[in-house]
Amino acid sequence: MGNEVEVVVIGAGQAGLSTAWALARQGFAPESEFVVLDADDAPGGAWQHRWPSLTVGTTHRVHDLPGLPFEPDADELRAADAVPAYFAEYERRFGLPVHRPVRVRAVRRTDDDRFRVETDAGQWTTRAVVNATGTWSRPFVPRYPGQERFRGRQLHTVDYRSADEFAGQHVVVVGGGASATQLLGEISTVTGTTWVTRRPPVWREGPFDEDAGRRAVALVEQAVREGRRPGSVVGVTGLLTSTPYVREALDRGVLERLPMFDRITEDGVAWADGSFVPADVILWATGFRAAVAHLAPLRLRGPGGGIRMDGTHVAGEPRIHLVGYGPSASTIGANRAGQSAARQLRRLLRGPRELPRSA
Repeated sequence: MGNEVEVVVIGAGQAGLSTAWALARQGFAPESEFVVLDADDAPGGAWQHRWPSLTVGTTHRVHDLPGLPFEPDADELRAADAVPAYFAEYERRFGLPVHRPVRVRAVRRTDDDRFRVETDAGQWTTRAVVNATGTWSRPFVPRYPGQERFRGRQLHTVDYRSADEFAGQHVVVVGGGASATQLLGEISTVTGTTWVTRRPPVWREGPFDEDAGRRAVALVEQAVREGRRPGSVVGVTGLLTSTPYVREALDRGVLERLPMFDRITEDGVAWADGSFVPADVILWATGFRAAVAHLAPLRLRGPGGGIRMDGTHVAGEPRIHLVGYGPSASTIGANRAGQSAARQLRRLLRGPRELPRSA
């Protein structure tokens, strides 16, 4: 397959779909002028891979995609069912040109100053690229002394399916985010658990502090402007929501946290002061990294290990946008970034021409 378009969007999660919607609103014709390439077999982005017990009511929040509200029938619905169904309807409703499964292997520059997107289904030539591949496919597990000698099981959040598989085993959960607290609450109902984090949790009651959120976004924006690896906005705030589910776990004493251990032994985790906790399982709820390996031929990474950004586009390269990267790595952030990227690409590729009436 060989195709020429003006914009290729890589990824069909929240970031990719919001960008595709915005490109159509900016006058780019679906299929003939822009396409969306998605590695998954079905709609839903990372949501379709979440653990079965995650429900709509226990997620942070599923933010609406632009132009179509998310209105699930009940909070008890599995997120891995409800959100993919919503994404599928969104693609159908707006006629978005999503090709799947298409796995992007590399993006390279061409001799005529375009980009060649190489995939397992052929290649596309394009004037601009919007990368919206998120982080789910790149789980991060930190390295600790003795890790390779541990005789039990180690897994990451992406591997988690059910608490029942850990019955009768002691599980050490590592990580200070919402996923860690939710999985602790579940696993602790069937077996013993220990919670380990780098810093003490800070519980938030009531609505999210918008000022704290803006400060966190500003810190992540500064990191990507300087070319450093971006942390997550949630990670920067260090705040955890005290939901009824969390309060129940707190009442049971499940969320009593220990500081980070110093090493891993054959049968547990140990601290420098001689403390030791036996473990059959270590569950790493330690986050993710940006899935951008396919962009390596473009040599975008700087000395700081990250990609230096100017808003949503790579600094010095206004035709390459990273949506869902750094400060836009949240559902509402991805929506805004997708629309910003589409507007910039229209001005860059089309000039100051009149938009369609629907825009």
